[in-house]
Amino acid sequence: MAETTTPNRWVMLAVGMGGQIAGSVFVNAAPFLIPYLHLVRGLSLVQAGFIASTPLVGTMLTLYAWGAIVDRVGERRSMVAGLALLTAGSVAAAMTSSYVALGISLFLGGMGGASTNSASGRVVVGWFPPEGRGTAMGIRQTAQPLGVGLAVLIVPNLVHAHGLRPTMFAIAAVCGFMTVLAAALIVDPPRPTRAESEGLGHLVNPYSRDLRLWRIHIASMLLVVPQFTVWTYMLVWLIDDQGWSIAWASTLVALTQVLGAAGRIGAGAWSDRAGSRLRPMRTVAIAAAATMLALGLLEGTALAVAIIVIASVVTVADNGLAFTSVAEIGGPYWSGRAMGTQNTGQFLAAAAVPPVLGALVTAHGYPWAFGLVAIFPLLAIPLIPVRSESPQNIA
Repeated sequence: MAETTTPNRWVMLAVGMGGQIAGSVFVNAAPFLIPYLHLVRGLSLVQAGFIASTPLVGTMLTLYAWGAIVDRVGERRSMVAGLALLTAGSVAAAMTSSYVALGISLFLGGMGGASTNSASGRVVVGWFPPEGRGTAMGIRQTAQPLGVGLAVLIVPNLVHAHGLRPTMFAIAAVCGFMTVLAAALIVDPPRPTRAESEGLGHLVNPYSRDLRLWRIHIASMLLVVPQFTVWTYMLVWLIDDQGWSIAWASTLVALTQVLGAAGRIGAGAWSDRAGSRLRPMRTVAIAAAATMLALGLLEGTALAVAIIVIASVVTVADNGLAFTSVAEIGGPYWSGRAMGTQNTGQFLAAAAVPPVLGALVTAHGYPWAFGLVAIFPLLAIPLIPVRSESPQNIA
């Protein structure tokens, strides 16, 4: 039985990470359709931005529910069910002939993709000890930029050459493969019984104890704005504003996702060595504010491309730190819901970025849009509860 199996924890990490990559490919495919929808199909940036936000909205609305499901039924069944819905949404998006139906299909797939966030996070927290958990979660968090990198290689070039239907079928194949792999290999990690957890205080609602979780959630919402600004508009900025070809622009964006993945691993390892998740997170917030301000000020210069590459690395480095901290504070019977709440806030902010930034770029241009985004990480800095963190928080 799965409950008595002791699997290789690195295999669990790899499969959980693969499920997260599939979800990331699907959710981030929509923003990379923006050049096609805007430049080929003739939609405005605002219209294309709304379509790009639909899977993010679907994910956002169901993250807490999936977290509660993971707390209740376990990681494996939750991940398999979500990946199956993700695959169905991809197929439906491939078969549709209207923009409304496309948005609905992407929305439904985004609902399924939400399962991988809490489920794969719990797999990592459950199978890795505290002293290696930051590094492991950093590796797991590379799934998001790697998924974005895979999406940017697949989507702009494939949709430009062959259209929407083959593009979405290719994404369906990725999601379907991971559904089968998760069903075959994921094993739910052990956790204490409810009686044992009650004695340790793990059944107490962590949100009723103090404000740490809420402060981390709000800070993470603010920090996701520069991240999704760069992810969503770097490609179309390179093509439309800088005059790059689709092939070269998508290659650079994919490269930045690899660099961002390395940054997440480095941040996780840093937190293990420092015995702190939140001090490194605050440093990342400071760097994100400085980088986005520099990008806004220097957008029209030869340094702009180099700065946006740096921004694409810096702005993603905090995610694994916050996610690990939230899981550790939440404990074995609340971590699913805590991670669901964490991701809900992040996706709420992320879903607003494509249409709002599209309107801001249309009205004022890229320099103002990039520069104003620096306000968000600045606001996050004092919210990160560094002073309340102790070694017990990462046990």
